[in-house]
Amino acid sequence: MTRLDWNVLDLDYEQEATRICARLREILAEQLLEAPPAIAALKAGMQARHTTLQAHYASGAVGLTKDGMVAVREASAVPMAQRPAVTSAVADENKDRAALYKEIATANKHPEWEGEVKTTFASRWISKAQSGWYVQNAAGEWSKK
Repeated sequence: MTRLDWNVLDLDYEQEATRICARLREILAEQLLEAPPAIAALKAGMQARHTTLQAHYASGAVGLTKDGMVAVREASAVPMAQRPAVTSAVADENKDRAALYKEIATANKHPEWEGEVKTTFASRWISKAQSGWYVQNAAGEWSKK
């Protein structure tokens, strides 16, 4: 007769939570590929704006925050004449990012996921940031990637 090993049935809740979060990240990535019109429009605006912001990421004037947003971290690195445009681009980017997080959660019929969506995107954008860009760590401290 085979003896059951009851330890096999013990659940590792932390591991299970990690697995669920990983699956949610996969779903969110897939959602962007099959984006509803509102998400597609936000994504297009963000892609167009990226061209403007890219030089400022590289100079260190603008960085990626720990909460999935963009911030002017060193205004003095931007020529005075360009500062209003950069400030406006950052504000528009953050507005679109907030709307994107909300739209993705809503499109998945889980508006309560908005916080998790934001956290997921924050992590992905920071991990995909180019070398030399500034990113915030969990404590809110800036570092050059």
